[in-house]
Amino acid sequence: MTTPVIPAAVADAIRSRRSIRRFLPTPVPRETVEALLKLASRAPSGTNVQPWKVYALAGDARVALSEAILAAYASGQKAEREFDYYPREWADPWLARRRKVGLGLYQLLGIAKGDKERMAEQTGRNYKFFDAPVGLILTMNRQLGRGMFLDYGIFIGNFIAAARALGLDTCVQAAFADYPEVVRQHLGIAGDEIVVCGIALGEADPLAPENSLETEREPVAAFTEFRGF
Repeated sequence: MTTPVIPAAVADAIRSRRSIRRFLPTPVPRETVEALLKLASRAPSGTNVQPWKVYALAGDARVALSEAILAAYASGQKAEREFDYYPREWADPWLARRRKVGLGLYQLLGIAKGDKERMAEQTGRNYKFFDAPVGLILTMNRQLGRGMFLDYGIFIGNFIAAARALGLDTCVQAAFADYPEVVRQHLGIAGDEIVVCGIALGEADPLAPENSLETEREPVAAFTEFRGF
């Protein structure tokens, strides 16, 4: 039996997606963001709950949020995330993968091991949405169950794949969940909303070395057991 051919447009959008860490200032129209969100919202969710809520920021609104979080970051202020995104105790193989991507990024940026100042500076760039013209803050009502995070992930996957299909790039940023109170206060978000993550959206800077980072993926045989085929 021949291997089925996935349509090129779909495959290319998924394969070419990378976490971009330096963007060009080229604006992204509101109409484009709306179209991407509309398509992303076709994601399935348990009993059609649709747990996602999005705050789309551009121009002064994006800059103002970035400045507020950077001020908190520079002061050493940091609140725990309202949910466990990463494990509380790391172990292999996940720890090895995490270290490998971090080392690869720092090597591309010329950041030496132990250079805490430059590492902190690079971390801070998260809160500028890596200079992307559009930044999204995603929240979810805290009354919803943990299973809704699965549905939320599909929504995000739809969004970033659709963005690639339009020639745009993204970076999904859990770092924004480190400052939920700053985000809530600055954007006027209700206390019953959990800050899930941020997403940077725009055109990748083709000359930025950090944007050449391409992470590896395990082969299907390493994470799948086929039974009954």
